[in-house]
Amino acid sequence: MFKTRLLSGIVLVILALVLIITGEEILLAGIGIVSLIGLYELYRVFRMEKSIAGCLGAALTAIFYCNLEWKFIPDMMIFVIGALVLFMFVYVFTYPQYKTEQMLAAFFGLFYVPVMLSYVYQTRIMENGAYLVWLIFLCSWGCDTCAYCVGVLIGKHKMTPKLSPKKSWEGAVGGVIGAALLTVIYGFVFQKAMGTTTQDILILAAICAVGAVISMIGDLTASAIKRNYNIKDYGQLIPGHGGIMDRFDSVIFTAPVIYFLAAYLL
Repeated sequence: MFKTRLLSGIVLVILALVLIITGEEILLAGIGIVSLIGLYELYRVFRMEKSIAGCLGAALTAIFYCNLEWKFIPDMMIFVIGALVLFMFVYVFTYPQYKTEQMLAAFFGLFYVPVMLSYVYQTRIMENGAYLVWLIFLCSWGCDTCAYCVGVLIGKHKMTPKLSPKKSWEGAVGGVIGAALLTVIYGFVFQKAMGTTTQDILILAAICAVGAVISMIGDLTASAIKRNYNIKDYGQLIPGHGGIMDRFDSVIFTAPVIYFLAAYLL
């Protein structure tokens, strides 16, 4: 299992490198595909992946990503309200096919997966985005790795014993500190390319520390949904890891956090 998980992780890193370094339309298309698969996995949990609402969610996801490139929706609030109206249209005119909680879950899923993940692309197209975008993965996957190592070594106090018994407060602290330290190393390695000062690197480390905390919330959120619906993994697409939602659960939360913190603090 460890070998399978390791090999899958290496493949994921290579794919991430290719997509993010290439950038532009290829990255946008890649993130769009990942979002659609993740949304399908989430809707499958809600038992509506093949329903009208599920198809509508997929269509709206495609429209959202097209808009990021072509900007034909002038105000994203129009998209939010339009999506809600369309979901309610389906809810009313197919009644009683769907329960209220299913339609709320469909609307929630649209923003939980595609919209949140879109900030990977939006971070990439920022000034210095080719470097800033890696902070998303440093504070999510980096935090996860550091938290696991510290938790195994010295973890004693359970953070959420009912939700995730293996996670400890010691591991959480180690994950946050580890993500910040990785960012400092990353910042100094690429300091010349980014044109940043030592103060900027410290700000980046602070941003990643905040992102690391949020990444754990993202991880636990995905776990809570799985526990509520009594499933082990969202899918089997990535050997040793599960589905897209199992691997990108923390990235979903950290992407918008890194984007907005970088936009306002740098």
